[in-house]
Amino acid sequence: MTAVATKKRMLEGIRVLDLTNVLSGPFASLHLALLGAEVIKIENPKDGDLARKLGIVPEYNKKLLGTSFLAQNANKKSVTLNMKAPEGKELFKKLVAEADVLVENFRPDVMKRLGLGYDALKVLNPKLIYCAISGFGQTGPDALKPAYDQIIQGLSGEMAVNGDERLNPLRTGFPVCDTVGGMNAAFAMMTALFHRERTGEGQFIDIALLDSIMPLMGWVAANLLIGHEQPVVMGNDNFTAAPSGTFKTQDGYINIAANKQEQWEAVCDVLAVPELKADARFQERDTRKKNRKLLSPLLEAKLMQKTTDHWVAVLNAHDVPSGAILGLEAALRQPQVQHRNVLQKVVMPGIGELEVFGLTALFEKGMGDVTSPPPTLGQHNAEILGRLGLKEADLAGLKAKGVI
Repeated sequence: MTAVATKKRMLEGIRVLDLTNVLSGPFASLHLALLGAEVIKIENPKDGDLARKLGIVPEYNKKLLGTSFLAQNANKKSVTLNMKAPEGKELFKKLVAEADVLVENFRPDVMKRLGLGYDALKVLNPKLIYCAISGFGQTGPDALKPAYDQIIQGLSGEMAVNGDERLNPLRTGFPVCDTVGGMNAAFAMMTALFHRERTGEGQFIDIALLDSIMPLMGWVAANLLIGHEQPVVMGNDNFTAAPSGTFKTQDGYINIAANKQEQWEAVCDVLAVPELKADARFQERDTRKKNRKLLSPLLEAKLMQKTTDHWVAVLNAHDVPSGAILGLEAALRQPQVQHRNVLQKVVMPGIGELEVFGLTALFEKGMGDVTSPPPTLGQHNAEILGRLGLKEADLAGLKAKGVI
């Protein structure tokens, strides 16, 4: 019999120092932690990552375990260090000497002012990969400006293309710029690790949230940059085709994406309106798009005669992509999401069982499971600082001084 190979966590042996707060940085390092890297959160001794106080459950916020923190920090370890104290700086430098990756999301001048910028740290560890995440990047006229997700949503043009004529500008309902900035940083750090594997070289990575969000609007931007057409806010309609968008049914709404001609014709057949296929206003793709406000009521008159579930089943059976519009809880509990193990369970001492997101890339020869809960503040001081030779008495002395 052939032995079945045991799946490994593919970044085992990689050590990451995570100085980040709130969302963009923690989301980036979460991906490395899920893949098996040892991610050590370096937090201020007073209250740590700001996300520890952010969440909808006040009781958890008081414990410095806010829901926002719990969502992004599984599989990580926490060490507290006062980076302004001389002893804290020295301990940090020792950790850097043994690290593979450092990620931070301070303003561009913060680490330099502490004497801990990349130029100083690469002397200690030439193979270090240093990833800096900020709102606007390390250079440029806006580099030193403060930035939160909503500020970047506005400056990127993302809010301007959302909504419709009644509600615009409109922010996305979750921190999309922070999130995609973190994803961009995770991709960049993995690429730098691959480059180092081939060359032995460390390097500096400059990630800007503003840069990160813009390529996501590639199709919309291409219409402007190449087609010279300003974006038109269309609400739930898809500008690339018609009928493609959200429509009323007997008991709610349905998304239909008839992007191909044969899909449009199938919609007409399923809804028993074959005459629309020959209607000059709707016969060709581009004319349908121009006349979508005439077309949608004709389709909705039929769709409103039966339920969303009925139409989803019938349309999908005719190869017309369609789906219900689910609330968040129903979305998280749908069978497909459960089958893919998108949510994973872990026990958090003092709180109980948590459901958090695992890695959503499924590897044939590796895994990215949630193996440990988010850390309490300073939970791993003894473990991590003990590697540097510090004893229990040393730690007690540093704690008394406010260094850890």
